[in-house]
Amino acid sequence: MKMVSWNVNGLRACMGKGFSEYFRQADADFFCLQETKMQPGQAEIPAEGYHLFMNSAEKKGYSGTAIFAKREPLSVQNGIGVPEHDHEGRVITLEYPDFFLSTVYTPNSQRGLTRLDYRMEWEDAFRAYLKGLDARKPVIVCGDMNVAHQEIDLKNPKSNMQNAGFTPQEREKMTELLASGFVDTFRFLYPDRKEIYSWWSYMFHARENNAGWRIDYFLCSERAKEKIREATIETQVYGSDHCPVTLEMDI
Repeated sequence: MKMVSWNVNGLRACMGKGFSEYFRQADADFFCLQETKMQPGQAEIPAEGYHLFMNSAEKKGYSGTAIFAKREPLSVQNGIGVPEHDHEGRVITLEYPDFFLSTVYTPNSQRGLTRLDYRMEWEDAFRAYLKGLDARKPVIVCGDMNVAHQEIDLKNPKSNMQNAGFTPQEREKMTELLASGFVDTFRFLYPDRKEIYSWWSYMFHARENNAGWRIDYFLCSERAKEKIREATIETQVYGSDHCPVTLEMDI
């Protein structure tokens, strides 16, 4: 089973930058999006053979997630069931007989860390939500989690220690999530692979210089890790300030 996750930084914009071509070429069983920045019906999305599920933010042109699925799920849930966290379209979960698939666009702590306190509340609530799913059946969760977990996961760790996405608080929340029963699939296969990132600033020629961050993930339940076959970061794919990440599992 092949899965793709991509923060498209505005799906309508990305569709003019090669999205459809990559979508067709990937031929994934599940194609998960973050930061769609659109409401249903705002664009024609050619996706024959897929069921489309969207969770849009109440604020137009902001946040939002989507999943294209070849298989119809048993159930679909938008959000995590906590009202204060469910108005920005950040989570979709599909249930299948043997697993849950969840896509997430984790809140950014923002410049000056103005949203760090909210981010900490979100992290605790989202972790509790995933643990509740995991108690029922294995979970695969993917998306832009807005954190580079370890120093190996970004180009310039020393100068970014107090910047959003690499604060000790955010990194510790990812550590807590993994310790609660989840595996970072890319690091499971490639624990020492350096200088491969999934996001680059649009400033200072960051992508040309590969001054990036690995903030897009596929995690899976610990008990499913032996089913992981491949995990990639598709750095050759443009169209957004993020590139797609993929996971192949025998599940």
